[in-house]
Amino acid sequence: MSNHQKRLSVPKSWPVERKTDTFTVKAGAGPHGKDGVPLVILLRDVLGYVDSKKEARYALSEDAILVNGDPINDEQRPIGMFDIIAFPGREEYYRVFPDEGGRLALTAIDADAADSRLGKVDGKRQVTGGVTQLSLHDGTNVTVDEDEYSVNDSVVVDNESKEIVAHFPYEEGALVTAIRGNHAGKIGTVDEIDVTSGSGSNNVTVSADEGEGEDGFKTVEEYVVVIDENFTGDDE
Repeated sequence: MSNHQKRLSVPKSWPVERKTDTFTVKAGAGPHGKDGVPLVILLRDVLGYVDSKKEARYALSEDAILVNGDPINDEQRPIGMFDIIAFPGREEYYRVFPDEGGRLALTAIDADAADSRLGKVDGKRQVTGGVTQLSLHDGTNVTVDEDEYSVNDSVVVDNESKEIVAHFPYEEGALVTAIRGNHAGKIGTVDEIDVTSGSGSNNVTVSADEGEGEDGFKTVEEYVVVIDENFTGDDE
């Protein structure tokens, strides 16, 4: 199987130029499904820390790069929304966050903020032992004893213990960011959740944060994620 991916057919979220070359690196198996961008692309094309896959492999072999608190040894490991990338030797920490247009970008954060990551609850079910299993947006699962979580809520997972340390319900008044669609990258407060009958997607109306200088917007709830009020201000 080829380790190359045609640039013209990569997901819109990938931060790559599509017309400079024919091919780019193909993502390996792992979290985030088809939307996951290979780690080497962020290291080479976004940060400029390496010039080739060979250099990326060397850096990874030194345990110099952590993703969600774990050392990574695969330069093609898929990286996606809300992952935490840490360079302890450089004392640099980044959160993967969609910019305007929906392309994945790196937001600088401090060391304390790098200890945990945000996850959107995509599903929940009862498992053996009577506990509830939450399925997060990146394909990982978290088990909880309390059944206080709902689909579309957000949780903060500690990178070391893998336990939930914060919970943000999806409800009117919640602070959200759009991750896809025409409003990707915008942040605002949920004004109204319009529940659609049948199998159609629910719509959500979002008002812009005061002082943002932007209009509110309306989108489907699959395109928004609940965040903490300090979520995008860790680098300030």
